[in-house]
Amino acid sequence: MNIPDGFVNLPTSAAGAVVACAGVAICVRRTAGDLVGGRLPAAGLAGAWFLLMTAPLVPIAAGTDSHLLGGTLAVTLLGPYLGALVCALVTLIQAVFIGDGGVSALGVNIVNLALVPALVGHPLAAGLRRLLPRRPWAVAIAAGGAAVVSVASAALLFSGEYAIGGAAGIPLGTVVTSTLVAYSVVALVEGVVTGLLVRAVYAARPDLVWLARPLRKAPVAAPEQRSGPDER
Repeated sequence: MNIPDGFVNLPTSAAGAVVACAGVAICVRRTAGDLVGGRLPAAGLAGAWFLLMTAPLVPIAAGTDSHLLGGTLAVTLLGPYLGALVCALVTLIQAVFIGDGGVSALGVNIVNLALVPALVGHPLAAGLRRLLPRRPWAVAIAAGGAAVVSVASAALLFSGEYAIGGAAGIPLGTVVTSTLVAYSVVALVEGVVTGLLVRAVYAARPDLVWLARPLRKAPVAAPEQRSGPDER
């Protein structure tokens, strides 16, 4: 999914860079003070998991590779803005220092790997969370289901980007078929992995799971209700 240099043409890369810069700028404004407010451990945890999940690369016929994405996990733990910002930062590190994804295609990769989870994965996870029972396992189910859809959406967007500006000389049908087949499997695996990781983090540190905020606020009302009628 990390698009290498020369895989899409310059106009497509430039358009991706414009969208990525706008998205990152919004995220920076909306996350001002979050790290100072004690969310640095969660950001570090999400960034580490994002890097680990995207590290195992499996080549596919389209001339690029397939791997877990990890973006929905990040926005589940951190919220859409800080989660997307962490994913964008890790994508930059991968391109510059690891060679995973091209520098010229950095904007397109940030859109696919960071902004899609924020715009698709997080709203879907939040919607599922409201529909499901108020139980810890429901948070994991919501995150896992959103991860499946987010990965599928990123794969479709990747295929569309190549359809618009493909420059690798690989037939469009080959790119689309290999990408959608590979990432249909990746989506299912990522859904399971995301759900399990969210459940494990919630069991140990529920305060680190952004999506579980309604569950953490619920017990606060109990002491207030008991304090009123306590008369002697």
